[in-house]
This record gives sequence, structure tokens and C-alpha cells, in this order.
Amino acid sequence: MSDAAEKEPNSALEETLDVLKTVGIAVGITLFVRFFFIQPFNIPSASMEPTLMTGDFILVDKIDYGYSKASLIYPFTRMPMAGRMFSDTPNRGEIAVFKNSRDKNKDYIKRVIGLPGDKVQVIQGVLHVNGKPVTREAVAEPNFTCERIGAGARQYYETLPEGGPTYLVQECDGDRSAYDNTAVRTVPEGYYFAMGDNRDRSLDSRSPGVSFIPHDQLVGRARRVAFSVDGQRARLWEIWKWPFAIRYARIGDKVE
Repeated sequence: MSDAAEKEPNSALEETLDVLKTVGIAVGITLFVRFFFIQPFNIPSASMEPTLMTGDFILVDKIDYGYSKASLIYPFTRMPMAGRMFSDTPNRGEIAVFKNSRDKNKDYIKRVIGLPGDKVQVIQGVLHVNGKPVTREAVAEPNFTCERIGAGARQYYETLPEGGPTYLVQECDGDRSAYDNTAVRTVPEGYYFAMGDNRDRSLDSRSPGVSFIPHDQLVGRARRVAFSVDGQRARLWEIWKWPFAIRYARIGDKVE
């Protein structure tokens, strides 16, 4: 008699254990990737518009900045550990996710503007780094996403110094908001200064609610848009509208 004929079928318990083993392996691989390589995040606010839209789901690379307690996932972020392993520093202009210790360690995403030792100031809406205004070119035909647009609202191509990147920013209320004129802020060693691209709708390093970002609070660098959906066009229960709410053109976009 063949081995196949002699082999008895698996019991219900064995089938259940096999399924649980498969699920456990899949969960383990997922957690390993989230811990050490790539973690998905969603964009809940308009602070980075027009670069990142509310409803974008992005992939954040944890390898670039190394690992600290902040780069772990809850509840491991509560572990009593300090410092950073395999540490590297962000470049000026990169979009980074970090934990804001002044806001219950919530995840924030902003653009790194100032590195340790830099002097950062905003004068009449124009960003200054180390005493010099950044290059700012107005967009001829801006396409705003603000819910309310004030007088003098504009969009600009902004270029950071020392070979920094060029990106799009917007002023929903013109150059008259509370953070369009700030004092000079010198970035301490081990910290960074970050701002949202939506300059009048961003809680960032210009505010005491965020201020300078400690190196140990960095989570990772935003890399790509994995998915994007316009929540204003389809609510969660409006299943028939979902295909029309997806921003297909944004899927796979590189975050710059």
C-alpha cells in the first residue's frame, strides 16, 4: 500500500494550528518590516499641502535615520530606552515623520528646513536661512486646496540654499499670518527646525507647540504615496462612491 493511502487526514485541531502558524508567520513578517524598514502613515491634515494631500497614505523609510524609541510602533514607544542606533542625519529639505513630545507623542510630518547651527527666520512670509532669503518664485496659475483663501494668497516654488531641493509651498492667507514674521531661531545641536509646505495651515517649529525637533524623535523619511483618497468625495459608508474618490494619479508618486 502506498504512503499516500496510509496517511490519515489532518484533524480539525491540526488544521487550526496550521492556519494559526501561517497567520503568525505573516504577522511576524509584517511587524518586522514595520519595525525596521517601511511603515505606512496616513496624512490627516492639510499642513503639507500641496505636496501631500489630506487622505494620502505614504510609505516612510526608517533605515535612513537609524532607530530610536520613536521609530518603534506602539506600545514599544513606551520602552525605557534612549539614544539612536545606526544613526544618520536628515538633509535639509527632506520630508520627515517625527514624534511631537509636546503633543502626546503624536506623529507629525514636516519638511526639514534648519539643521543644527542654522539660523532660521521668516520675514513677511519669506523664509530666511542663515541670514539669507531663500529663492522664491510665484506660480503663474496657482491651484489652491485651501478651505479659505485670504487676500494676497499665493503659491511659490521655494528653493533651499546649498543645493537644497525646490518644492511648492502655499500661503492661504497671504503673508499676514501670525507666523509670517518670526524672530531668529538658532537650531541647537542635536535638533532640527521643520515647517509645513502649507505655511498658514501648519503647526510646526515656528510654534511653541512643536519648536525644535530632537534627533531621537525622528521616525523616518517619507518616500512615496502608496494610496490616496479624497474623503470629501466619499464617506466611509458610501461604498458606491469609493472608485470616484481615489486619486489614482497620486498613487506611486515620489515624495519630494
